[in-house]
Amino acid sequence: MDRSSRNRLTRHQLPLFTTDTLFDRLARAACEAGCLPRKELFEAWEVARRVRRRFRGGRVVDLACGHGLLAYILLLLDDTSPQALAVDRQLPQSARTLATVLEAAWPRLGGRVTFASTDIDRVPLDPGDLVVSVHACGGLTDLVLQRAVEAGARVAVLPCCHDLDSGDTGGLQGWMDGALAMDATRAARLSCQGYRVHTQTIPADITPKNRLLLAEPL
Repeated sequence: MDRSSRNRLTRHQLPLFTTDTLFDRLARAACEAGCLPRKELFEAWEVARRVRRRFRGGRVVDLACGHGLLAYILLLLDDTSPQALAVDRQLPQSARTLATVLEAAWPRLGGRVTFASTDIDRVPLDPGDLVVSVHACGGLTDLVLQRAVEAGARVAVLPCCHDLDSGDTGGLQGWMDGALAMDATRAARLSCQGYRVHTQTIPADITPKNRLLLAEPL
């Protein structure tokens, strides 16, 4: 199976997910919804698993959320998070379709995920929040990190679309690839801002933009 495919999951793929594992149940729900690119399912799952190994509890705030799947998975993996806020400037019309299917499959999620169509910098954040974002393009990742730091909240991002002309590479491009230099500079900046930093990756066969940056206040 090509886990990096941007083709939508549909009922035709249901035979690929036949077990009773949580992932296969999620995949079947996504197939029933018929609106989610396959790549987004695998990205959200791999990020959520790694985030929950580090960070438990707190309101989940999924910024640049797309369909909001990451917020739902984080609630499924840790029921001590009471609710989630999924934010995007332009929410896909199909986000509600996916939400309806997920809440039908897991009734305990009903009413716990709120969607907001607004700019990231308009979202109030609290120190107890868990701020997450998967592939917020270019400088949006830096805005997500900035907002989390301003609130003193935990944060996890999977950066993409590195803009080397406007982004901060920390003068490291003589030693490493520009995108890696930018992510290394982000990690160093968080450390200087009083955060404990954790760096991981998700499988590269899902996406080459697979560096996961997690950080929590000291």
